[in-house]
Amino acid sequence: MNPGAYCRICVISLVIVQTFSMLGTSLLKAQRWNQFRGPSGSGISHARSLPTQWSDKENIIWKTPIHDRGWSSPIIASEKVWLTTASESGHQLYVMSVSLKTGAVIQDTLLFNVTDPQYAHKFNSYASPTPVADEKNVYITFGSPGTACLNSATGKTLWTRDDIECNHFRGAGSSPILYKDLLIMNFDGSDHQFVIALDKHSGKTKWKTKRSIDYMDLGPDGKPEAGGDWRKAFSTPHIASFNEIPTLLSIGSKALYAYHPATGEELWRTESRIGHSASTRPTVTSNMIFYCTGFSKGEIWAVRPGGKGNVTASHVAWTFKRSVSNKPSLVSKKNRLFMIHDGGVASCLDSSNGTTIWQERIGGNYSASPLLWNDLIYFFSEEGKTTIIEANDAFKMVATNELDSGFMASPAVADDSLILRTKSHLMKISD
Repeated sequence: MNPGAYCRICVISLVIVQTFSMLGTSLLKAQRWNQFRGPSGSGISHARSLPTQWSDKENIIWKTPIHDRGWSSPIIASEKVWLTTASESGHQLYVMSVSLKTGAVIQDTLLFNVTDPQYAHKFNSYASPTPVADEKNVYITFGSPGTACLNSATGKTLWTRDDIECNHFRGAGSSPILYKDLLIMNFDGSDHQFVIALDKHSGKTKWKTKRSIDYMDLGPDGKPEAGGDWRKAFSTPHIASFNEIPTLLSIGSKALYAYHPATGEELWRTESRIGHSASTRPTVTSNMIFYCTGFSKGEIWAVRPGGKGNVTASHVAWTFKRSVSNKPSLVSKKNRLFMIHDGGVASCLDSSNGTTIWQERIGGNYSASPLLWNDLIYFFSEEGKTTIIEANDAFKMVATNELDSGFMASPAVADDSLILRTKSHLMKISD
């Protein structure tokens, strides 16, 4: 081979290597854990490697105390970990950012002072909704007390809203999501129930759609029974595409709604009327939607997308009733659904028909949603125990890990590390 040809091959090879290196970096950044349950909203990580063993003294890269109280899950934006926290009384609402590399606190900003906070249940906090981020900004909501947009690089507050009102009755819990230039949020209170979309650049309302269901809960006096308690919900909405039609899936009280995300037009709905205070995010496959109906004899419903109006009679494929999750969302792998009941019963279902593959008690109490990575599922308990099992048709425990503080927040993943928020600390865990 002559020297000129050899040089040309070297140059071409170098360009190819650099191109794939840049592409890999770009894809890695594109897959940043930028919202509740990760880039796809499904609780699935495609990391090259994740730790399976840790303790308070092992594989902790950094550990940062978080003041006050908040159950929002961490997200990643601009090489920072973002989360919210609030005073126990609910008067002060904060946003924090922490260096992803070192764990040093970069920002700790009081966003809202609340004169008269609503009641929050002891299992909830005043900072439970998880932020969402795009390539430039991070969007934060505390529900009715306030919503804000910050530049993720500088931390500067770009806009705020504190006029979106409902009585959350037990505290806010629904996290925001992004669709193109819209910031979309569920507001399902005891008095008002609606979905709202804001212009993410300005915070101005683009559309607002009231829930259409008849709750059938009026007492003899014509007022909602239990003060409207059966009307509230805490679920996070989800964007999916069916037959190339973008669909906003939103679980409210007693119903799953499908909207056009650009306009808020209701496309169809299923009316479960079973359970209350629905809290999970919908889980979606190519041809099915799975959702939990809430507390008090809640069920899993499997729904075929499509139709118009109330499609309960025609589009519900199956339902499941035994040890159904109330707070932790489901996770899907191929034709299997995995879940953890709040009281510590793990289950694997055939997603095509709802048949139980296995059900095992692993113990503990659960609010955090599970994480699926490769063939492993991570369950994070309120007592600080993480149980790792194989995502297979036979139950097999791989590892258990104990920390001295428990989990209410769901995990985040950054590169090959877990970002975990306990009741007292934020930490980075890696092999």
